[in-house]
Amino acid sequence: MAETLTLTPAAAKRIAWIAQRQEKPAILRLSVEGGGCSGFQYKFDLGAPAADDAVSETDGVRLVVDPVSLDLVTGSTVDFVESLGGAAFRVENPNAAAGCGCGSSFGI
Repeated sequence: MAETLTLTPAAAKRIAWIAQRQEKPAILRLSVEGGGCSGFQYKFDLGAPAADDAVSETDGVRLVVDPVSLDLVTGSTVDFVESLGGAAFRVENPNAAAGCGCGSSFGI
């Protein structure tokens, strides 16, 4: 899955920090759900991969995506961005035809 999804080093570092604080493995699950301002929204959780998940690894941190969500986020980059407005995980999704101002939902 290395070519289909990318986890930036900044995101991997933040996930490792969160996982250590919560005493969980450094595995970020990205999924897509219906909703949000533009039709779909991203959901992030810490959790173990399922047998049919796609898995990508950066600096020892794994990014897992279920097969249904993978169709909507193939080619995406997951980054962690800090700014004056706050800090958040951000998905740069080349499949998204529309987005919203909050950056957490998208349309195809």
